[in-house]
Amino acid sequence: MTLGIVWVIIIAVLALVGGVALGFFIARKYMMNYLKKNPPINEQMLRTMMMQMGQKPSQKKINQMMRAMNNQQNK
Repeated sequence: MTLGIVWVIIIAVLALVGGVALGFFIARKYMMNYLKKNPPINEQMLRTMMMQMGQKPSQKKINQMMRAMNNQQNK
């Protein structure tokens, strides 16, 4: 009776560890594909967006916006 319970617990723990490991690798692959298809914004994209909004992008303004975006992402 107790030997059966031990096996159930061992199988449950192994299934949990296996599920966590498999989930980690699937999530990692999904995020790598997502970032490849949708790269984070860079200075050139920011410059283009500002020009489309009718603003003349200066390097100072672009650096300021990039710093603000990086600070927002790090929070």
